[in-house]
Amino acid sequence: MLIPELKRAKLDRVILICVLLFCLFSLLAVYSATHSSESPAIRENFNKQMIWIGAGLVVFYLVARIPPVVFYSSCYSLYAILVFMLLIMDVFGIIAGGSRRWFEIAGIRIQPSEFMKPVLVMTLAHFLSVETHSPNRLRYLLIVFGLALAPFALVIQQPDLGTSLVYLAVLIPMLYWRGIDPFIIFVLAAPAVTFFASFNLISFFIVILLITAVLYLSGRRKSVFIGVFLVNIAVGLLSPVMWNRLHAYQQQRVLTFLGLVSDPQGTGYQIIQSKVAIGSGGLLGKGLLHGTQTQLRFLPAQHTDFIFSVLAEEWGLLGSLAVLLTFFIFLQRTIKIASSANHRFASLLCIGLMSMLAFQIIVNIGMTMGVAPVAGVPLPYISYGGSAMLTNMLVAGMICNVANQ
Repeated sequence: MLIPELKRAKLDRVILICVLLFCLFSLLAVYSATHSSESPAIRENFNKQMIWIGAGLVVFYLVARIPPVVFYSSCYSLYAILVFMLLIMDVFGIIAGGSRRWFEIAGIRIQPSEFMKPVLVMTLAHFLSVETHSPNRLRYLLIVFGLALAPFALVIQQPDLGTSLVYLAVLIPMLYWRGIDPFIIFVLAAPAVTFFASFNLISFFIVILLITAVLYLSGRRKSVFIGVFLVNIAVGLLSPVMWNRLHAYQQQRVLTFLGLVSDPQGTGYQIIQSKVAIGSGGLLGKGLLHGTQTQLRFLPAQHTDFIFSVLAEEWGLLGSLAVLLTFFIFLQRTIKIASSANHRFASLLCIGLMSMLAFQIIVNIGMTMGVAPVAGVPLPYISYGGSAMLTNMLVAGMICNVANQ
């Protein structure tokens, strides 16, 4: 057997405590964000969140005790099923909030793109754990990117930019953990930098000069030098085309974040109100159920994407730091488990799951503070959402499962 089965499995104490704290944070924040609403549907979200947390804890407990070999043997099948579900989303999915992201079964909405996150990580970990599948070989590197780009392309069409970016965010950490050449990471990251720099001629020129200098100092073959150089030039020239492929609201969010567009009554309203809420919390906060931005409902999406603003306003700096510290301990513990795992698949699985959560945490908190574009990324374990909660509990269960080894 690839990974030995465990007769007695215990939940990792650190992960368990963090998960229970997340549940407490979520219930307090969601209740505060919804109880004063005039809409019965929004007020009902607190009761739904309690149900999702209860179901999630059951999933967490069960997944921690599944024989680890099940993850290894089932990942490709689960990946294929979820890709198929994403493919038929245009036909059978329901539209909500201008996006087609959910299936509705017996009155319950299911978001396949959320479940794809850990399944993609499992699939990549399975592929990269094979000894001969070195990421330093072009053939296998292309397969890795193909596995991530397939769901990325399907989800970004829904449109759901935030979730689709999560699929790409796990690639570099997992490839690095597998032992990819740092120069290859540079080659992969350079086009992204070139894309953003290409919107200004001077910055584009500077970035191309820096890339050229790195290529020259690396001492690589002339064919590699020319190939990488031409790819980055092509990205710069094609960036207007790729920019025009984004939806208008996505372009507006990026431009507002960069300060190129001022729209306090439109796109910029979310960020402005979020910053007001966070700043008004002070050191100790205004107290639970006493946040003015929250209770007067000036804060958009306050029980979902902007729930950290609710925490910051009512719990203050100290409360916000408590939440961040819990996230840090959870992620640090996951890295430690990955380092001590006795199989490459298990180790890669933990690093991928850690990267997935860390990216969402950084982007979510960054957008509430105005230091990242609004990308529609929920705060793991705390934002309201059934599929997201079940997915996050599944992730915690997987981490505990690896820890049991």
